Amino acid sequence: MDFTPESGTITMFSTTWCGYCNRLKKQLDAQGIGYTEINIEEVDGTADLVEQLNGGNRTVPTVLFPDGTAATNPSAAEVKSRLAA
Repeated sequence: MDFTPESGTITMFSTTWCGYCNRLKKQLDAQGIGYTEINIEEVDGTADLVEQLNGGNRTVPTVLFPDGTAATNPSAAEVKSRLAA
């Protein structure tokens, strides 16, 4: 399954209990940055994908950008900057 987002948006892998995920979602909402949230505890195979993107660590939020690159626990400013590049 391909989780690569459309241009100008991100895919955010998260969990319901992750405080960093909730904070990033609020910041993205406040700045009008679009995202698709994928709960790694509910979508088969996504926990493994997050581990691959993070060198074996199941760290959330993990953000996937339209160019196929990823970032672990980025700030909203970093997300905005990378989407503008």
